[in-house]
Amino acid sequence: MTTPLFPSFVRPMKPDETAQVDAVLREAFGGPDEAELVGKLRKSGAMAGEMVLPLGEDIIGYYALSQMVAPKGWLCLAPVAIRPDWQGKNHGKRMIGQLVAWAEGAGQPVVVLGQPEFYERTGFSHARAAKLQSPYPVEHTLLAGVDSTPEAKLVYPKAFDGQ
Repeated sequence: MTTPLFPSFVRPMKPDETAQVDAVLREAFGGPDEAELVGKLRKSGAMAGEMVLPLGEDIIGYYALSQMVAPKGWLCLAPVAIRPDWQGKNHGKRMIGQLVAWAEGAGQPVVVLGQPEFYERTGFSHARAAKLQSPYPVEHTLLAGVDSTPEAKLVYPKAFDGQ
């Protein structure tokens, strides 16, 4: 079987893809921290969903959605990774753009902490996150899936505290 030249659509991660996802995270972030975060989110039951970007039998992209402690019902996007040899080719933008389209259609609030320049291009809004209180830098907090500018205090799953 030949490997396709272009990745397929984002799809839910399969249980037997854990090792591939771990490798993508370690390569993309240059170390174990994000892979360990994902393990803690899984173990704690905070994981709401894990999506992969497949290229044939390989995984070249990944993102995790976890359940925020507060506000109830909100999701947190982290981490997001594209294998280094596939970065800079708009695959991350396409992958997260699909997530944003789903969040907007479902009316599902999703928070991300990251580079505003990148996430704004995928459909997240820094302006809609302006009234959020966060334990992390608000200048790097963005929001999707809402039409307003909600006032809320963000409480992330304990795994983000390094516990």
